[in-house]
Amino acid sequence: MQDLLFEVNGGIATITLNRPDSLNAFSINMIQNWIKALEEVRDNDNIRVLVLTGKGKAFCAGGDIKAIKNNDGFLNMDGHEEKDFSSTGLNRKNSLWKYVQRIPLLMEEIDKPTIAAINGDAIGAGLDMTLQCDIRISSEKARFGEGYVKLGIVPGDGGGYFLPRIIGLDKALEMLWTGKIIEASEAKDIGLVTHVYSHEQFLEEVYKLAEKLERGPQQAIRLIKRTVQQGLKTDLRTSLDLVSSYMGLVTEHPDYHEGINALIEKRRPNFE
Repeated sequence: MQDLLFEVNGGIATITLNRPDSLNAFSINMIQNWIKALEEVRDNDNIRVLVLTGKGKAFCAGGDIKAIKNNDGFLNMDGHEEKDFSSTGLNRKNSLWKYVQRIPLLMEEIDKPTIAAINGDAIGAGLDMTLQCDIRISSEKARFGEGYVKLGIVPGDGGGYFLPRIIGLDKALEMLWTGKIIEASEAKDIGLVTHVYSHEQFLEEVYKLAEKLERGPQQAIRLIKRTVQQGLKTDLRTSLDLVSSYMGLVTEHPDYHEGINALIEKRRPNFE
C-alpha cells in the first residue's frame, strides 16, 4: 500500500496520508512522495487548489516513534539506510533538513490556495503540517496537540514558527510547553482552525470551498496570497509598493475585464 496518495480532479489536487494503521505517522516513503506531490502542485498550472487530508481515524500522529527508536526509516545523505543514525547529531540534523523540512519550504513556494482537511487527531508534526496550509477545516472529532515536550524534543518542522503567528505567542507557548491536547471546539475558539463541521459533513465543506476557489480568477488569487505572505514579513511602504505592481499586472489580465463585464451584466463571471 502506498504511504501517500496523490490525486488530481480537475483543478483540485488532493494529498492523502495513507498509513491509517499507524495513525498516518510519517515514513520515509511518505515524505519522499509528499515532496514530489508538492513539487507537482507548485509547478503544474492546471492545479489550482491543494487539499491535504488523512486516511482513517487520524489526520497524522507526527513522526513514527517506533521507527525512530529502532533507527529505521531514516536515510543518510547518499540515500542508504543509516543504522547508527541516533548516534550522530549531524546526521539527525541533515536528515530533518533533507526530508521533513522540505515540506514547509515547498508549501511556502506554492502560491495557490492550500486547505488542510483535518479528519482526525493532528498531533506534533501532524499539527504542524496543517499550520502550513492557508485554511484549516476540521471534523468535530479531531483533536490537536504539540507533543514534542513529552519526548524531550523540540518542534523540528516549523511548529515554533507557524503556531505563534496563528494563535499568538502565549497560547503557542502553552501548547508547546505542556503538550496538552485540545478539542476541535477549543481549536476553533483560539483561531487554530478556520471552521469545524460535523464529521459527516466536513469533507463536503472542504471541497465546496476548494471548488469555489478553483472557479475564481487564478492570477488574482495567487497574487493576493503573495501580498498577504509578504505583508507579514515587511513594512507598510514596501507592501503597498508591491501590491501596486500586482494591481498593474492583474488589470491587464482577461480575468479583470471578464469580472467587470460580468458585474455590469449582472451575471456570474467565467474566469479562465
